[in-house]
Amino acid sequence: MKTLSTAKLKVLNRYHVIFLAQSIMIGTGILSLPQKMSSMGYTQWLVPIIFGITATLTLWPMVWLCSKYPTEHLFRINEILLGKIIGKAINLFFVLQFIVFSAGIISNYMHLIQSTALPEQTITLPVICLLLLLIYIVSGGIKSIARFCMMTFFITIPMVYFTRWAIEKGEFSHLLPFFNFNAKQFFDAFKDGYLSILGYELIMIYFPYIMDQKKAFRHSLIGIWISIFLCFFTTVVSVIYYSEWQLKNVEFSVLNLFKAGEFTFVERIDIIGITLWVFLILSSVTAYVWCAKIGIDSVFKKKKIYILYLIAAIIFVIVKMPFSREVQEKLFAASNYIGYMLIIWPVILMLVYAVRKKKVEQ
Repeated sequence: MKTLSTAKLKVLNRYHVIFLAQSIMIGTGILSLPQKMSSMGYTQWLVPIIFGITATLTLWPMVWLCSKYPTEHLFRINEILLGKIIGKAINLFFVLQFIVFSAGIISNYMHLIQSTALPEQTITLPVICLLLLLIYIVSGGIKSIARFCMMTFFITIPMVYFTRWAIEKGEFSHLLPFFNFNAKQFFDAFKDGYLSILGYELIMIYFPYIMDQKKAFRHSLIGIWISIFLCFFTTVVSVIYYSEWQLKNVEFSVLNLFKAGEFTFVERIDIIGITLWVFLILSSVTAYVWCAKIGIDSVFKKKKIYILYLIAAIIFVIVKMPFSREVQEKLFAASNYIGYMLIIWPVILMLVYAVRKKKVEQ
Protein backbone atom coordinates (compact mmCIF):
# COMPACT_ATOMS: atom_id res chain seq x y z
CA MET A 1 0.00 0.00 0.00
CA LYS A 2 2.89 2.35 0.68
CA THR A 3 4.22 1.90 -2.85
CA LEU A 4 0.78 2.57 -4.30
CA SER A 5 0.25 5.75 -2.27
CA THR A 6 3.72 6.99 -3.20
CA ALA A 7 3.02 6.34 -6.88
CA LYS A 8 -0.22 8.30 -6.66
CA LEU A 9 1.63 11.13 -4.91
CA LYS A 10 4.04 11.76 -7.78
CA VAL A 11 2.17 13.93 -10.26
CA LEU A 12 4.70 16.61 -11.29
CA ASN A 13 6.74 16.10 -14.46
CA ARG A 14 9.79 18.16 -15.42
CA TYR A 15 7.77 20.91 -17.11
CA HIS A 16 5.62 21.30 -14.02
CA VAL A 17 8.74 21.68 -11.88
CA ILE A 18 10.30 24.23 -14.24
CA PHE A 19 7.25 26.47 -14.40
CA LEU A 20 6.38 26.11 -10.72
CA ALA A 21 9.83 27.49 -9.85
CA GLN A 22 9.54 30.20 -12.50
CA SER A 23 6.00 31.45 -11.99
CA ILE A 24 5.94 31.43 -8.19
CA MET A 25 8.93 33.79 -8.18
CA ILE A 26 7.20 36.42 -10.34
CA GLY A 27 4.47 38.10 -8.27
CA THR A 28 4.27 41.82 -7.69
CA GLY A 29 7.92 41.95 -6.61
CA ILE A 30 9.35 42.48 -10.07
CA LEU A 31 7.04 45.47 -10.62
CA SER A 32 8.94 47.53 -8.05
CA LEU A 33 12.29 45.73 -8.25
CA PRO A 34 14.19 48.76 -9.70
CA GLN A 35 12.86 50.92 -6.86
CA LYS A 36 13.96 48.38 -4.23
CA MET A 37 17.48 48.34 -5.68
CA SER A 38 17.65 52.11 -6.25
CA SER A 39 20.32 52.54 -3.55
CA MET A 40 22.81 51.35 -6.19
CA GLY A 41 21.59 53.81 -8.80
CA TYR A 42 22.25 52.81 -12.39
CA THR A 43 24.58 49.98 -11.39
CA GLN A 44 21.64 47.97 -10.05
CA TRP A 45 21.30 46.08 -13.33
CA LEU A 46 24.15 43.81 -12.20
CA VAL A 47 22.34 42.67 -9.05
CA PRO A 48 19.83 40.19 -10.59
CA ILE A 49 22.77 38.05 -11.76
CA ILE A 50 23.99 37.91 -8.15
CA PHE A 51 20.44 36.97 -7.13
CA GLY A 52 20.60 34.06 -9.56
CA ILE A 53 23.92 32.82 -8.22
CA THR A 54 22.62 33.08 -4.65
CA ALA A 55 19.41 31.23 -5.55
CA THR A 56 21.45 28.48 -7.21
CA LEU A 57 23.65 28.03 -4.14
CA THR A 58 20.71 28.03 -1.70
CA LEU A 59 18.61 25.67 -3.83
CA TRP A 60 21.15 22.86 -3.48
CA PRO A 61 20.74 22.26 0.31
CA MET A 62 16.96 22.32 -0.15
CA VAL A 63 17.02 19.55 -2.73
CA TRP A 64 19.72 17.60 -0.85
CA LEU A 65 17.66 17.61 2.34
CA CYS A 66 14.50 16.56 0.52
CA SER A 67 16.38 13.76 -1.26
CA LYS A 68 17.06 12.21 2.16
CA TYR A 69 13.32 12.06 2.78
CA PRO A 70 11.90 11.66 -0.76
CA THR A 71 8.32 10.94 0.33
CA GLU A 72 8.11 13.66 3.00
CA HIS A 73 7.58 17.41 2.71
CA LEU A 74 9.31 20.03 4.87
CA PHE A 75 6.63 20.00 7.56
CA ARG A 76 7.14 16.29 8.18
CA ILE A 77 10.93 16.63 7.98
CA ASN A 78 10.78 19.29 10.71
CA GLU A 79 8.93 16.86 12.97
CA ILE A 80 11.27 13.99 12.16
CA LEU A 81 14.47 15.93 12.85
CA LEU A 82 13.32 18.27 15.62
CA GLY A 83 10.63 16.27 17.36
CA LYS A 84 6.87 16.72 17.24
CA ILE A 85 6.53 19.64 19.65
CA ILE A 86 9.30 21.84 18.22
CA GLY A 87 8.55 20.67 14.70
CA LYS A 88 4.85 21.54 14.90
CA ALA A 89 5.63 24.93 16.47
CA ILE A 90 7.98 25.81 13.62
CA ASN A 91 5.48 24.48 11.09
CA LEU A 92 2.78 26.79 12.44
CA PHE A 93 5.25 29.67 12.21
CA PHE A 94 5.89 28.87 8.54
CA VAL A 95 2.16 28.50 7.85
CA LEU A 96 1.54 31.96 9.33
CA GLN A 97 4.35 33.37 7.20
CA PHE A 98 2.86 31.83 4.03
CA ILE A 99 -0.57 33.29 4.78
CA VAL A 100 0.70 36.81 5.55
CA PHE A 101 3.07 36.69 2.56
CA SER A 102 0.12 35.74 0.31
CA ALA A 103 -1.97 38.56 1.76
CA GLY A 104 0.92 40.95 1.07
CA ILE A 105 1.08 39.96 -2.60
CA ILE A 106 -2.68 40.42 -3.01
CA SER A 107 -2.64 43.72 -1.09
CA ASN A 108 0.15 45.11 -3.27
CA TYR A 109 -1.73 44.14 -6.42
CA MET A 110 -4.94 45.72 -5.14
CA HIS A 111 -3.01 48.87 -4.27
CA LEU A 112 -1.72 48.88 -7.85
CA ILE A 113 -5.25 48.56 -9.25
CA GLN A 114 -6.64 51.21 -6.94
CA SER A 115 -3.87 53.71 -7.66
CA THR A 116 -3.91 53.33 -11.44
CA ALA A 117 -7.07 51.76 -12.87
CA LEU A 118 -9.82 52.16 -10.22
CA PRO A 119 -8.86 55.18 -8.07
CA GLU A 120 -12.42 55.84 -6.87
CA GLN A 121 -13.49 52.22 -6.24
CA THR A 122 -13.17 49.96 -3.20
CA ILE A 123 -11.17 46.76 -3.50
CA THR A 124 -13.65 44.49 -1.69
CA LEU A 125 -15.18 42.91 -4.80
CA PRO A 126 -11.85 42.43 -6.64
CA VAL A 127 -10.37 40.75 -3.55
CA ILE A 128 -13.34 38.39 -3.25
CA CYS A 129 -13.16 37.47 -6.94
CA LEU A 130 -9.43 36.84 -6.69
CA LEU A 131 -9.86 34.64 -3.61
CA LEU A 132 -12.62 32.62 -5.30
CA LEU A 133 -10.31 31.93 -8.24
CA LEU A 134 -7.57 31.05 -5.77
CA ILE A 135 -9.79 28.52 -3.98
CA TYR A 136 -10.80 26.93 -7.29
CA ILE A 137 -7.19 26.48 -8.44
CA VAL A 138 -5.80 25.29 -5.08
CA SER A 139 -8.63 22.78 -4.59
CA GLY A 140 -7.30 20.93 -7.65
CA GLY A 141 -3.99 20.23 -5.89
CA ILE A 142 -0.38 20.93 -6.80
CA LYS A 143 -0.76 19.57 -10.33
CA SER A 144 -3.57 22.04 -10.98
CA ILE A 145 -1.34 24.86 -9.72
CA ALA A 146 1.56 23.67 -11.89
CA ARG A 147 -0.64 23.62 -14.99
CA PHE A 148 -1.87 27.12 -14.18
CA CYS A 149 1.76 28.26 -13.83
CA MET A 150 2.56 26.89 -17.29
CA MET A 151 -0.45 28.68 -18.79
CA THR A 152 0.50 31.88 -16.96
CA PHE A 153 3.99 31.93 -18.47
CA PHE A 154 2.77 31.72 -22.06
CA ILE A 155 -0.04 34.23 -21.51
CA THR A 156 2.14 36.87 -19.85
CA ILE A 157 5.50 36.53 -21.62
CA PRO A 158 4.27 38.64 -24.61
CA MET A 159 4.28 41.65 -22.23
CA VAL A 160 8.04 41.78 -22.83
CA TYR A 161 7.17 43.23 -26.25
CA PHE A 162 5.67 46.31 -24.60
CA THR A 163 9.15 47.37 -23.45
CA ARG A 164 10.42 47.95 -27.00
CA TRP A 165 9.55 51.66 -26.94
CA ALA A 166 11.33 52.16 -23.61
CA ILE A 167 14.43 50.52 -25.13
CA GLU A 168 14.25 52.76 -28.20
CA LYS A 169 13.91 55.91 -26.07
CA GLY A 170 16.44 54.89 -23.42
CA GLU A 171 20.04 55.95 -22.90
CA PHE A 172 22.41 52.98 -22.98
CA SER A 173 25.12 55.15 -21.45
CA HIS A 174 23.30 54.68 -18.11
CA LEU A 175 24.74 51.16 -17.97
CA LEU A 176 28.21 52.61 -17.36
CA PRO A 177 30.29 52.68 -15.21
CA PHE A 178 30.03 49.22 -13.65
CA PHE A 179 31.10 49.45 -9.99
CA ASN A 180 30.32 52.94 -8.66
CA PHE A 181 28.71 51.83 -5.37
CA ASN A 182 29.81 51.03 -1.84
CA ALA A 183 29.17 48.01 0.39
CA LYS A 184 26.22 49.56 2.24
CA GLN A 185 24.45 50.47 -1.00
CA PHE A 186 24.94 46.94 -2.29
CA PHE A 187 23.67 45.39 0.97
CA ASP A 188 20.53 47.55 0.96
CA ALA A 189 19.80 46.71 -2.68
CA PHE A 190 20.38 42.99 -2.12
CA LYS A 191 18.36 42.86 1.12
CA ASP A 192 15.30 44.57 -0.36
CA GLY A 193 15.59 43.27 -3.90
CA TYR A 194 16.06 39.57 -3.11
CA LEU A 195 12.55 39.50 -1.63
CA SER A 196 11.28 39.88 -5.20
CA ILE A 197 12.56 36.46 -6.25
CA LEU A 198 11.39 34.41 -3.26
CA GLY A 199 9.26 31.39 -4.13
CA TYR A 200 11.72 28.76 -5.30
CA GLU A 201 12.10 27.55 -1.70
CA LEU A 202 8.61 26.00 -1.91
CA ILE A 203 10.21 23.04 -3.66
CA MET A 204 10.74 21.70 -0.14
CA ILE A 205 6.96 21.35 0.16
CA TYR A 206 6.13 19.90 -3.27
CA PHE A 207 9.29 17.76 -3.66
CA PRO A 208 7.46 14.48 -2.75
CA TYR A 209 5.10 15.09 -5.69
CA ILE A 210 7.92 15.23 -8.27
CA MET A 211 8.24 12.21 -10.56
CA ASP A 212 11.92 12.49 -11.44
CA GLN A 213 13.35 13.63 -8.13
CA LYS A 214 16.96 12.99 -9.19
CA LYS A 215 16.66 15.80 -11.76
CA ALA A 216 14.58 18.11 -9.56
CA PHE A 217 17.55 20.40 -8.92
CA ARG A 218 18.26 20.83 -12.63
CA HIS A 219 14.63 21.40 -13.60
CA SER A 220 13.99 23.85 -10.78
CA LEU A 221 17.20 25.68 -11.66
CA ILE A 222 15.97 26.19 -15.23
CA GLY A 223 12.83 27.84 -13.88
CA ILE A 224 14.83 30.01 -11.50
CA TRP A 225 17.11 31.30 -14.24
CA ILE A 226 14.18 32.05 -16.54
CA SER A 227 12.88 34.36 -13.80
CA ILE A 228 16.36 35.77 -13.18
CA PHE A 229 16.70 36.60 -16.87
CA LEU A 230 13.32 38.39 -16.80
CA CYS A 231 14.41 40.35 -13.71
CA PHE A 232 17.72 41.18 -15.37
CA PHE A 233 16.03 42.27 -18.60
CA THR A 234 13.44 44.51 -16.91
CA THR A 235 16.10 46.03 -14.67
CA VAL A 236 18.33 46.85 -17.65
CA VAL A 237 15.40 48.43 -19.51
CA SER A 238 14.47 50.45 -16.41
CA VAL A 239 18.03 51.67 -15.99
CA ILE A 240 18.37 52.89 -19.57
CA TYR A 241 14.90 54.49 -19.60
CA TYR A 242 14.60 56.18 -16.19
CA SER A 243 16.68 58.78 -14.42
CA GLU A 244 18.17 57.91 -11.02
CA TRP A 245 15.48 60.02 -9.35
CA GLN A 246 12.74 58.09 -11.16
CA LEU A 247 14.29 54.74 -10.24
CA LYS A 248 14.06 55.77 -6.60
CA ASN A 249 10.64 57.41 -6.58
CA VAL A 250 8.45 55.85 -9.30
CA GLU A 251 6.31 53.11 -7.75
CA PHE A 252 5.71 50.03 -9.94
CA SER A 253 8.32 51.38 -12.32
CA VAL A 254 8.36 48.26 -14.52
CA LEU A 255 4.66 48.68 -15.29
CA ASN A 256 5.27 52.34 -16.10
CA LEU A 257 7.66 51.22 -18.84
CA PHE A 258 4.61 50.15 -20.83
CA LYS A 259 3.43 53.77 -20.90
CA ALA A 260 6.27 54.51 -23.29
CA GLY A 261 4.40 52.34 -25.81
CA GLU A 262 2.62 53.77 -28.80
CA PHE A 263 -0.45 52.01 -30.19
CA THR A 264 -2.97 54.10 -32.11
CA PHE A 265 -5.82 51.82 -31.05
CA VAL A 266 -4.90 51.56 -27.34
CA GLU A 267 -4.87 54.65 -25.10
CA ARG A 268 -3.19 53.06 -22.03
CA ILE A 269 -1.03 49.98 -22.61
CA ASP A 270 -0.25 49.77 -18.89
CA ILE A 271 -3.89 48.75 -18.24
CA ILE A 272 -3.26 45.67 -20.40
CA GLY A 273 -0.24 44.90 -18.24
CA ILE A 274 -2.23 45.31 -15.02
CA THR A 275 -4.95 42.99 -16.35
CA LEU A 276 -2.53 40.26 -17.43
CA TRP A 277 -0.58 40.54 -14.18
CA VAL A 278 -3.45 38.91 -12.29
CA PHE A 279 -2.24 35.57 -13.71
CA LEU A 280 1.19 36.12 -12.16
CA ILE A 281 -0.41 37.07 -8.84
CA LEU A 282 -2.52 33.92 -8.81
CA SER A 283 0.39 31.65 -9.75
CA SER A 284 2.35 32.94 -6.75
CA VAL A 285 -0.45 33.09 -4.20
CA THR A 286 -2.00 29.71 -5.06
CA ALA A 287 1.32 27.96 -4.40
CA TYR A 288 1.80 29.68 -1.03
CA VAL A 289 -1.80 28.99 0.02
CA TRP A 290 -1.48 25.33 -1.00
CA CYS A 291 1.68 25.08 1.10
CA ALA A 292 -0.10 26.72 4.03
CA LYS A 293 -2.92 24.17 3.73
CA ILE A 294 -0.42 21.28 3.61
CA GLY A 295 1.19 22.71 6.74
CA ILE A 296 -2.09 22.93 8.64
CA ASP A 297 -3.05 19.40 7.53
CA SER A 298 0.32 18.19 8.81
CA VAL A 299 0.00 19.90 12.18
CA PHE A 300 -3.52 18.63 12.89
CA LYS A 301 -3.19 15.31 11.04
CA LYS A 302 -6.45 15.94 9.20
CA LYS A 303 -7.29 16.90 5.65
CA LYS A 304 -10.37 19.11 5.63
CA ILE A 305 -11.55 21.15 2.66
CA TYR A 306 -12.81 23.93 4.97
CA ILE A 307 -9.16 24.68 5.87
CA LEU A 308 -8.74 26.23 2.42
CA TYR A 309 -11.77 28.48 2.95
CA LEU A 310 -10.46 29.44 6.39
CA ILE A 311 -7.10 30.48 4.92
CA ALA A 312 -8.86 32.53 2.24
CA ALA A 313 -10.98 34.23 4.92
CA ILE A 314 -7.88 35.09 6.97
CA ILE A 315 -6.21 36.57 3.89
CA PHE A 316 -9.33 38.66 3.20
CA VAL A 317 -9.30 40.00 6.77
CA ILE A 318 -5.59 40.87 6.56
CA VAL A 319 -6.00 42.64 3.21
CA LYS A 320 -9.06 44.56 4.42
CA MET A 321 -7.83 45.25 7.96
CA PRO A 322 -8.70 48.81 9.06
CA PHE A 323 -5.15 50.08 9.34
CA SER A 324 -3.18 52.61 7.37
CA ARG A 325 -1.13 51.59 4.35
CA GLU A 326 2.04 52.22 6.36
CA VAL A 327 1.03 49.74 9.09
CA GLN A 328 0.13 47.12 6.48
CA GLU A 329 3.45 47.58 4.72
CA LYS A 330 5.34 47.08 7.99
CA LEU A 331 3.46 43.82 8.62
CA PHE A 332 4.11 42.57 5.10
CA ALA A 333 7.76 43.65 5.26
CA ALA A 334 8.21 41.66 8.48
CA SER A 335 6.68 38.63 6.77
CA ASN A 336 8.99 39.10 3.79
CA TYR A 337 12.12 39.17 5.92
CA ILE A 338 10.94 36.10 7.82
CA GLY A 339 10.88 34.48 4.38
CA TYR A 340 14.68 34.68 4.46
CA MET A 341 14.56 32.20 7.33
CA LEU A 342 13.08 29.60 4.99
CA ILE A 343 16.05 30.07 2.67
CA ILE A 344 18.63 29.21 5.34
CA TRP A 345 16.42 26.72 7.23
CA PRO A 346 17.51 23.64 5.21
CA VAL A 347 21.15 24.36 6.13
CA ILE A 348 20.19 24.19 9.81
CA LEU A 349 18.29 20.95 9.21
CA MET A 350 21.27 19.53 7.34
CA LEU A 351 23.40 20.07 10.44
CA VAL A 352 20.77 18.41 12.63
CA TYR A 353 20.58 15.50 10.19
CA ALA A 354 24.38 15.10 10.23
CA VAL A 355 24.50 15.11 14.05
CA ARG A 356 21.67 12.60 14.36
CA LYS A 357 23.23 10.32 11.76
CA LYS A 358 26.61 10.46 13.52
CA LYS A 359 25.00 9.50 16.84
CA VAL A 360 23.24 6.53 15.23
CA GLU A 361 26.47 5.30 13.65
CA GLN A 362 28.25 5.50 17.01
